[in-house]
Amino acid sequence: MDLSVEPTLKALMQPGASGRIAGRPLEDWNAAYAKVESYFNALRVRNKVLLGQLVLSVLERAVRRAPLAPDRSAAQLAAEEMERFVNEWFAEVLGKSTDHLERSVSTRGRLALLLADMPGKWQDQFLRPGPWPDEFVNAMRQTFLRAGPDFQLSQMTARPFDLGPIASLTKLDRMPYVRMAVIWTLFALILVAIFILTH
Repeated sequence: MDLSVEPTLKALMQPGASGRIAGRPLEDWNAAYAKVESYFNALRVRNKVLLGQLVLSVLERAVRRAPLAPDRSAAQLAAEEMERFVNEWFAEVLGKSTDHLERSVSTRGRLALLLADMPGKWQDQFLRPGPWPDEFVNAMRQTFLRAGPDFQLSQMTARPFDLGPIASLTKLDRMPYVRMAVIWTLFALILVAIFILTH
């Protein structure tokens, strides 16, 4: 995982004769750059030089893959390469095989980064090739395991609404309502009769 900026800059700063890079307009690559930069900002990468190197590394991977995926936009390619790049790094740091990466490795890995205080202590180690300091590797592995058992993907199933007493109004037993209607009608007739008799 070489983070050299030079090859990426050469690839990105030399658009073709049509003003496109890897068959996509420069505006698309600007949008891809912004998307990747936002992702790394969300992971609290604050070192601007490191941030620029990481973004350009991801874009370099996306540019290389672009001819193989003509149906994907630059932003889609960058997002996919960013996810792959970060997951491969998680697998290396955590000592897991990249062949059988579990679906939650990305989520648990990002949580482990924050629990291990990567933004504060280990920012210079993020997405760098090994070897890494033992303290960093141990912190990542312990927090990754700690992040695992409590974090579960769940699916909510629909439950029927409990409408409370108002639900009884819609039941088919209408006899109490008929009695009530008869009583109110009789009461109204009595009031009318009293009015007529007094006037």
